[in-house]
Formats: sequence, structure tokens, C-alpha cells
Amino acid sequence: MALMRSPMALSAVALALLTACAPAEKSNEKADANQAPQPSTSEFIANAEADLSNLIEESGRAAWIYSNFITEDTAALASDAERRFNDKAVEYASLAAKADTQGLTQEELRKLEVLKRTIVLPSPDSPAKSEELAKLNAELGGLYGKGRYCMANGDCLGQPQISSLMATSRDPEQLLEVWQGWREIAKPMRPLFTRQVELANEGAKQLGYQDVGELWRSKYDMPAAQFPKELDNLWGEVKPLYDALHCYVRGELGEEYGSDVVPQDGMIPAHLLGNLWSQQWGNIYDLVAPEKADPGFDLTALLAKHDYDEIKMVEQGEQFFTSLGFEPLPQTFWERSLFVEPQDRDVVCHASAWDLDNEDDIRIKMCIQKNAEDFVVIHHELGHNIYQRAYKNQPFLFKDSANDGFHEAIGDTIALSITPSYLKQIGLLEEVPSADADIGLLLRQALDKVAFLPFGLMIDQWRWKVFSGDITPENYNQAWWELRAKYQGIASPVARTETDFDPGAKYHVPGNVPYTRYFLAHILQFQFHQSLCDTAGYEGDIHRCSIYGNQEAGAKLNTMLESGLSQPWPQALAMVTGSEKMSGDAILNYFKPLHTWLDQQNQAAGRQCGW
Repeated sequence: MALMRSPMALSAVALALLTACAPAEKSNEKADANQAPQPSTSEFIANAEADLSNLIEESGRAAWIYSNFITEDTAALASDAERRFNDKAVEYASLAAKADTQGLTQEELRKLEVLKRTIVLPSPDSPAKSEELAKLNAELGGLYGKGRYCMANGDCLGQPQISSLMATSRDPEQLLEVWQGWREIAKPMRPLFTRQVELANEGAKQLGYQDVGELWRSKYDMPAAQFPKELDNLWGEVKPLYDALHCYVRGELGEEYGSDVVPQDGMIPAHLLGNLWSQQWGNIYDLVAPEKADPGFDLTALLAKHDYDEIKMVEQGEQFFTSLGFEPLPQTFWERSLFVEPQDRDVVCHASAWDLDNEDDIRIKMCIQKNAEDFVVIHHELGHNIYQRAYKNQPFLFKDSANDGFHEAIGDTIALSITPSYLKQIGLLEEVPSADADIGLLLRQALDKVAFLPFGLMIDQWRWKVFSGDITPENYNQAWWELRAKYQGIASPVARTETDFDPGAKYHVPGNVPYTRYFLAHILQFQFHQSLCDTAGYEGDIHRCSIYGNQEAGAKLNTMLESGLSQPWPQALAMVTGSEKMSGDAILNYFKPLHTWLDQQNQAAGRQCGW
């Protein structure tokens, strides 16, 4: 039978800290000579680090097994391991908030701050509720991972197959069928998600936060109330570029499908943008590509021509990092990663990078498709692994990126160097196309990078309002589509109701992954890229730069990566860019030729931009 923890039980470390933090009582009596001295706050931090390091490894291994073998048993094991870690993380966060900070070093003060904000979904101080929250997390992940849609022809498709169909089909009826079909998997999530929010909010309030959203916003080395203003400023900088792209794409899709399907004064139907969530639009490049701007190559076709299988694609990603001076991936990476979707079991195919022991047991898990998109995704995931290994010598609480946007940005920074010149260097391309093709290449990039920006912003705008109660369970779906309209100018192709739960069709919602990091990454990667190209001595249009093979740029990048979370992110940013401020200038500089061209095209076609 299971041993249940008493509701009043505290770890020895926790009890010691409470004693250490309590006001000393006046007494004339001599202390018991046999009484052990009370641990200091410094000792509490050290003990907490050691404890959490062991628990997160245990939780990570259980989560890895569950993600790769989805069964009721592995779900239970993963849920239990997650609960144990969450309970401890919440306990330490609460105690860290009360700790005596007198005499602490700057490093110890920062560790206390990190301890207070380690948890993503804090469980309430109740064993029953903590266990319930862990089970909800596992069940939501399982609903997504096992999700399938069976088409009218009898084919049952998982998320990778549906994504592939969305990318390649140009049949609006078929696109609508699978778009609606995938969202059926999310309907059962609604009551589970609602309860999850209630429990996590209760846990957040016990830690001193108004709700989970405030906890998430507190992780950016600035007051939680200031962070949304930082996001608003960044979005304001780049929004004109997005508006020009939206206007152009809407016009081109109107010519393809007709203005009755794509109204030229309104929003773009969500199922026509080549992506299951309309978050990136690169898969419809062929529908919107400018005349006489053929990039001169098809990377997916080149991969096939040169016999790139899933393993060779990963090997090439690794080779980019070694060309910058990073060590090769360990042999265990190749033995333990998941590269191909198994046919004999359910797995979570969403691409992810893992660090199982906080040292060298790094892995990726993805169901690789042999195409250009996954070639880029591989570089992104390996960027996580390289970062994880770079900061392995930091204390446990600093084994993370400067902020979560940094972690997402590193691989994408490298992917910006997947230029024609790089493809020629590695033998995939015989000749680099002339600059005449640059508009086509920039448009292809913008359909992914620029189109993503408002999507990266709105996911957490929705969740923060859910956590605060501004969005209630009665209008989850309505509020979701209102935000998609506000930020993206995208609409559902069919009427949606509150029997639907469309947010749950996106992995990061049932997976409890904060999403603002991806918006930040799409800003930061261009800042990093521009600065590293300057370090490499590159002269010319920044979109043509590749840092492949430049070890001076690699060394500068590694200096930042090795610092992990040990310093506030503005200082880490300055290690590469020389500036402590996030800015949209670099992305605007990168796409400046395209922005000019888009404005010209929209004006020439007499398009009325906006929605």
C-alpha cells in the first residue's frame, strides 16, 4: 500500500529553515550543549539545490518514459514523480520567500529568487490536491499524445500526419475536414483544464502571487507588472512588418481561392495557411511566391536527392555546432534519442530537447519528417541541447537559460545561418542563387518568422486572462478567437462554440508550457544573429550571412551559454549583443528589403490593409 505524506509534514530542511528564520526568543537559560546548531539560510539553499536536483532527474526520466510509451502505468509513474517534485518545489519556494537574507552573497540572493519561481504549475499545500493536479497534468498530456482523427475514407491520422496534410493539400474541403477533426481531441480537455487552473491558482496564491499568470511574469528579472509593457513595446516595433505581410498574403490567397472564401477586407480563414494552428505560413509559399523570385532550390528535394535520412539530418545539425567549436554530442545522445515515430506504440511526437541528468545525458525526441521544416527544427532542438551542456558546470539552480526566450532563440539563431551559401558549403547546393532571388527567400523566411510573432504573443495573453479570471470557463473559446482576431487577423473557417476547446489543440496548453518564450525568441534570434555576424566580420545584407565554421562567433556565443541563469538576462544579452535591451531593430533590419517590396506590392494592387 502507498505511504501517504501527512498534511502537516515538512522536510527536515524545511523545519530547520523555519526555525532559522523565526525571531529568537529571549532566554536566560543556557542552550543545550547537545543541541545541533540550526542550519543557516546558506545551508538551506545548498540542501534545496541538492534535493531538487535529484527529484528533477527522477521526474525527467519518468516523463521521458511516459512520452515514449504512453500507457496508464507510465502515466501514473510520471504523475507521481511530477507530484513529488512539484510538492518540494512549492515547499522550497514558500520557505525561500520567508528566508532571512542578511549576510547572503549576491549569488545566494539570486538563488533564493530562482527558488521562489522554479515551479510552473504550483500545487496547493494539500496532498490530495497535489496528487489531483499531477494526475490532471498527465491526463491532459495523454489526451494530446494519443490524439487521432479518422477521416471519412477510414485513414486515422496523428498530429504529424495531419500537419503534413495541412502543409501540402490545396483542397479547401479536405483542409477544413482535418482542421476540424484535430480539434475534436481537445473537447474532453475542457473540464480537466478548468480544474487544473483552479488548483494551480490556489497553489500560486499560497506562494504570495495573485495567480499563476503573475508567477509566470515574475521570471523575467523585472516587476511582473512591467513585463507586459515590455512585450507591448516589442510588438509595437514589429507590427507594421506583420501588417504588410498579412495584407499581401490575404490578397494572394484571395486570388487562389476567391474573395468569397478569403474576404479582402477581413480576416484570413485559419485552415488555409498551411499549418494546423496557422502559426507559421511557410508551407503556402508556392501560393504566394512572387514572380521571378524563385529561390533556385527546394531544400526538401535536395535532402531527398542527397539521401538524407532522419539520422543524417541530425548529424548535419550537430556538425554545424561543432564547426563553431562546440564538442560533438555524446554517444548516449545517439543511443537514447527518439528520431522516428514508432509504429507499435503511442508517443508524444511534439519535438522536444531533454537533459536527463543535468550533465551529459542530453537527447531529443521528435518524429522527424524528411523535409526542410524538420531540418530547421532539428537545429532548433540541438540548440537546446548545446545550451544545456554549456551550463552543466553551473550550480543546479543556475542550470537554465538567462530567460526562457534565450533557450528557444539559440537553435533558431543557428537556423538563420541555413543560407544558400551554407547549403553550398555542405554539398547540398551546387551554386548560390544571385541576389535577384533574395525577395523570394526573405518572403519564405517571413512566412515563418514574422507570421509567428502575434501567435507567439497571444497564447499567454489568453492564459494570463484565464488565470486572472478575466476569461472564464463559460467563454474560453470565444475569448480565444477574439485574441486571434486582435493579434493575427485570423478567423475560424466555421462557427465555434463553447462545446469546443480550441486552445487544447495546441500542445503547449495541455502541456503547461509557457509560450511567451517563443515570441521573445523570435526577437532575440535576430539580435543574436546580427551580432554574431558582426563578430564573424561579415559585411553585406544580414539575411545572407552564415556563421557556419566561424569559431570566434562560436566562442562569443558559448560565453553566454555557459553563464546559464547565473546573471539577469540583460547582462547575458550584452555578452553577445553589447546591449542590455531587447529590440525589434534587428528583425526589421533583416527583413527591410522585403518590407519595402511588400508595401510596393500592396499599393500596386490597391489593397486596403488591416482587418
